[in-house]
Amino acid sequence: MKKIGIVGLWHLGCVLTSVWSKLGNKVIGFDFENEKIFNLNKGIAPIYEPNLEESIRNSLDNNLLKFTNNITELSECDFIFITYDTPVDENDISDTTILTKAINELKFILKNNSTIIVSSQTPVGFSSNLEFIVKEANNSIELVVSPENLRLGEAIECYLKPGRIIIGSSNSIAKLNAHNLFSQLNTELLHMSIESAEVVKHGINSFLATSIVFANQIADICEIKNANIIDVIKGIKSDVRIGEKAYLVPGIGFSGGTLGRDLQVLIKTFENQSFDTNFFAIVHEINNNRKYSIINKVNNYLNGIKDKNIGILGLTYKPGTSTLRRSLPLEIVHELINRGAKVKVYDPLADYKELENQVINFEITDNINQVALEAHTIILLTESIEYKSIDWNTIYSLMSEHLIFDTKFYLDSNKLINQGYKYITIGNGKF
Repeated sequence: MKKIGIVGLWHLGCVLTSVWSKLGNKVIGFDFENEKIFNLNKGIAPIYEPNLEESIRNSLDNNLLKFTNNITELSECDFIFITYDTPVDENDISDTTILTKAINELKFILKNNSTIIVSSQTPVGFSSNLEFIVKEANNSIELVVSPENLRLGEAIECYLKPGRIIIGSSNSIAKLNAHNLFSQLNTELLHMSIESAEVVKHGINSFLATSIVFANQIADICEIKNANIIDVIKGIKSDVRIGEKAYLVPGIGFSGGTLGRDLQVLIKTFENQSFDTNFFAIVHEINNNRKYSIINKVNNYLNGIKDKNIGILGLTYKPGTSTLRRSLPLEIVHELINRGAKVKVYDPLADYKELENQVINFEITDNINQVALEAHTIILLTESIEYKSIDWNTIYSLMSEHLIFDTKFYLDSNKLINQGYKYITIGNGKF
């Protein structure tokens, strides 16, 4: 049994408190926010993730987990994970202030020979600076980098069965310490330098971002040339050099800051170098413009947006989560309103408290019927299992016009068309 501290309790941190205590370790979760700690000690997580609260409560009941806002309670931990969700600004530039603050408070209270594991997203080179700060205070403390690899909506299972774990270290002691801990997860451990581990994370997310942008560009070609993107993607994936798991997901683009953050690190790395083209900057720009392409499609389908009633299904940045931070669906809603639309929104998971400091100029509804009332179109922007059971016959009678724009290929298109709807999706030239 290891004594493990988790510093930073949002999505990543809460999942790690759940998993490492579930594995039989004694875990202490720390955060500077008092209210968050109060709620977590009652088993209430700050963000929705399937099975997360149940798992946390089980570990609390078994005395394997506790939460605190007193950082000195981490002084006897063998391992400390840094799990803050690194903030980004509106341009996806990382703000690492909270990470430096945590390290500066930890370096004086940790016991000798303990190991800090940085799992927060950090720009390449940053973690080596953190290691220098720690070593100046206590040379016996080690620091390694192990980038998170979670998928919202299946994060606990993803962490327990990751396929492989990246471990970046600068010496054999740090490498051995991390190896011993992560061996509990019974998966392949890939050891490398701290900088290499950071670039792996940048590379994975930038590759996924590029795949999404590529799929969207192909979808636009399909619309122009009367092809079907679903068939095209299936054909592309059939090539063994690409494969079924390729992240070719046409839609409204990527959001949330996760992919954009890593793209921006690579963009900044290239800026002062003698390269003719910054590929990553192009990917980032194309994705940023994607929301305008979606808005223009809506404008064309409705013969104008001004004064139209538009219903929105799904506002969170990704299915299976409650967060609205850096949500692209939210950006699309704001742009619709800027162009004169009247917007109603229904999302059963969205945590609207995250918008308490923002102007909410759309109507938040409790059910799909309210969204549909006198709507000229309903646009699905984020998937939710509840949308599978919608009574579309009732919805038909409520709508002013019968246009459904499914940006996620989530609804039953044949059923909707047979019921009299005009069903629109992305990358289908038939419409």
